[in-house]
Amino acid sequence: MNISIRYLTTYTYDVDVSDSHNALRACPADGNGQTLRRYEVQVDPFARVVSYQDYWGTRVDCFGIVDKHTRLTVVADAEVETTVPPRPQSEGAWPPAAAMEGWYEYLMPSPHVAWDERIRKFGLEATAGVSSAVEAAVAVQRAVGEYLSYESGSTEVGTSVESIMEQQSGVCQDYAHVALAVYRSLGLPARYVSGYLYAVDSSSGEQPEDAGEIDVSTHAWVEVAIPGHGWWALDPTNQLVVGEQHVKIGHGRDYEDVTPLRGVYHGEAEAGGLAVGVKMSRSGLTTHQIEPQPVYRRSQGQQQQQ
Repeated sequence: MNISIRYLTTYTYDVDVSDSHNALRACPADGNGQTLRRYEVQVDPFARVVSYQDYWGTRVDCFGIVDKHTRLTVVADAEVETTVPPRPQSEGAWPPAAAMEGWYEYLMPSPHVAWDERIRKFGLEATAGVSSAVEAAVAVQRAVGEYLSYESGSTEVGTSVESIMEQQSGVCQDYAHVALAVYRSLGLPARYVSGYLYAVDSSSGEQPEDAGEIDVSTHAWVEVAIPGHGWWALDPTNQLVVGEQHVKIGHGRDYEDVTPLRGVYHGEAEAGGLAVGVKMSRSGLTTHQIEPQPVYRRSQGQQQQQ
């Protein structure tokens, strides 16, 4: 599937700020069945963008704005070709080995993924009777999806797995964090994935192949390590095996490692306006150029994935 993506974020502040330094993770990954055809970042006020690959392998676009400003606009345009990922050729032993070489970091607690005996019990009940790692991965995804209700605005970026389990609701990053906690509690390495999902509103009756340009949010899912195969991607929020409509940006231990946009600034500004949007299309998006503004200014913060 050929997909065009536009990621757009605008921050506005009530007073001038300066010395803003930011890190953007919005570029689709290139490889493993996904081919990046084009990618461009525009920043207003103008800033030179420097890119590097972080520890986890995700592209990071960094930029700084020294001058005073009360507004920051970031636009990232991409074109990517996706394919349907292959199903694991190996079902994987279950239960998994106590330590799986090369995947230790994805077995440990992380800033947003911790667990207790309640989580482990939840996982053991979900996987009762399974005979392979693939069956266990699907069973946990199903259990998390059935336990949680999708409710936009019910959580914040830092909501703990324990709190999510107590209120039984959340958004995609919460589904992913809970699933990761369950997988890791059972000894199955799992990592957080940030990306985009070309998803059409099912209530409209429109099919994905017929849709034009759609408005979405950044999305989150998980990848589970299957012995004898490697990483297998699952979407707990939608109860899906990840397919060609999913566009991966990058992965890490949890949301903290692949936050879409974060940064710091100098100034006394109170919390201001934040506008975030993602547009996706199978037929290409209209070329977008940031219009220069007379006296721009700036800021920054974290965004919760939906």
